[in-house]
Amino acid sequence: MNDLAISQTQETSSPTKQPQKAVIYCRVSSKKQTEAGSGLESQEHRCREYANRHGYDVEAVFPDDVSGGGDFMKRPGMVALLAYLNAQSAHQYVVIFDDLKRFARDTEFHIKLRREFILRKAKVECLNFKFDDTPEGKFIETIFAAHGALEREQNGRQVVQKMKARIEQGYWCFQAPVGYRYTKSKRGGKELIRNEPMASIVQEALEGFASGRFDTQTEVARFLETHSEFPNDLPNGKVRVWKATRILTSPVYAGYISAPKWNVSLRKAQHEGLISYKTFLKIQERLKAGALAPARKDINLDFPLRGFVTCGDCGTPLRSCWSKGKCKKYPYYLCSTKDCASYGKSIRRADIEGEFEALLKRMRPSASLFKLLGAMLEGAWKQQLAQMNDWRKDVRKDVLKIEKQIDQFLDRIVETSSRITIKAYERKIASLENEKLLASEKLENSFKPKATYGQMLELSMRFLANPCKLWESGNINLQKLVLRLAFSERLAYHRIEGYRTPKTTLPFKVLGGFEGDSKAMVHPARFELTTSAFGGQRSIQLSYGCIGANFCG
Repeated sequence: MNDLAISQTQETSSPTKQPQKAVIYCRVSSKKQTEAGSGLESQEHRCREYANRHGYDVEAVFPDDVSGGGDFMKRPGMVALLAYLNAQSAHQYVVIFDDLKRFARDTEFHIKLRREFILRKAKVECLNFKFDDTPEGKFIETIFAAHGALEREQNGRQVVQKMKARIEQGYWCFQAPVGYRYTKSKRGGKELIRNEPMASIVQEALEGFASGRFDTQTEVARFLETHSEFPNDLPNGKVRVWKATRILTSPVYAGYISAPKWNVSLRKAQHEGLISYKTFLKIQERLKAGALAPARKDINLDFPLRGFVTCGDCGTPLRSCWSKGKCKKYPYYLCSTKDCASYGKSIRRADIEGEFEALLKRMRPSASLFKLLGAMLEGAWKQQLAQMNDWRKDVRKDVLKIEKQIDQFLDRIVETSSRITIKAYERKIASLENEKLLASEKLENSFKPKATYGQMLELSMRFLANPCKLWESGNINLQKLVLRLAFSERLAYHRIEGYRTPKTTLPFKVLGGFEGDSKAMVHPARFELTTSAFGGQRSIQLSYGCIGANFCG
């Protein structure tokens, strides 16, 4: 056999060399970099070129778009990579990185990750760094890892410092709250602005809870659910109660910001608030007081008078239920007090709510009284406008007094060395700062009517002319609003005699809208509460409904 034949026989009989198996790992620090840039694609492209030059067969690519804070076990891509190596334990792999910083930016985790690959018999190769198992190579590798950790921590410190400085200047620098969006600021950077229609929805929810329109945080969440524009966080379209709570407790919506973890106290923000600071404080007071009763969607929506109408025998609020019959369910109100004569006696919903609608219809005033009320409201409006200058002077004095007290406590802090005393002074200063913020906001905004007299008069008179119209809308929130605006106390209902004489709010008392109520002449100049036969007159405060809500208080 000649030499050529022998050579061909040897080549045919020798086994074919298999290419080295490899996997690629690439990482960026955030999802924003994935969406806005091409960091992952660029890293993968470079790593694939490296694998082609060395004859590696790339089986899989494992990307990450999270930092993990240095801990590789907090990166889904790295966890998947290690699991892949575990599943392919019969093979040895080369793990390719674009840069050493993509490997681990923490010295401790760098060493741990290297150990994890050694246990899996995987070789690590980096495009910008050559791993060497010699003592000198390990030393250099440790130095590079430590440098990466230092750089990561320095970057983190700089980010915190910049964010803290931004907040101290009054700019929100976290994710935009619901109802706001970011825009470029003329003063540099970005600032929050209203994001409609979400801003108006959140504003209505906040003001509704502050005014008592919504009794509980659950009711606020359900109100938000009714608006398709609001971002629901459950597959069934529901809003979690904690999201409503977070909105109610955030001072951002009042135009104020703070960062307690960075020791940045509450301060006026650069963005426009959806509500006033006074309204925000009222919300916090209501939250601390707690809900009167938990909201039950299946009952309250079907029984708008539940909790407002009381038993005529014992005075306890009537409960409600659906009673199951042979063919369908029937709605009833009933008293649940065991010692009451009406205990367990059901009242048809049609009877109690029908009589209530009749009660509302009788509250419609006569044309002459309605015209008189318009003149009275105009007089009250002008009177409160005249008082604004005096109130403004008083508030200015309060602000100066508070500033003087703060300066006094600061001087005391400098003079004392007791930590307990210093903390007590700091708490007092924080309380005074809060009072100052509230007084300053009053001075800036609360003395300005939110609308003209004509606009306020139209809204108020529309309701006073026919309160039953809102009730007949069927909207549970508007129905509850009618109850609060028209009646000063809960209504008592006897299952046989019907409604007791209700106690109405001031405007309806003035109008004398109920049939059979006594009516009297009103002083020709204006409506007054007298101390003695028109002598020593004292003007009545008609701060009611839409008008009263738009004056300072």
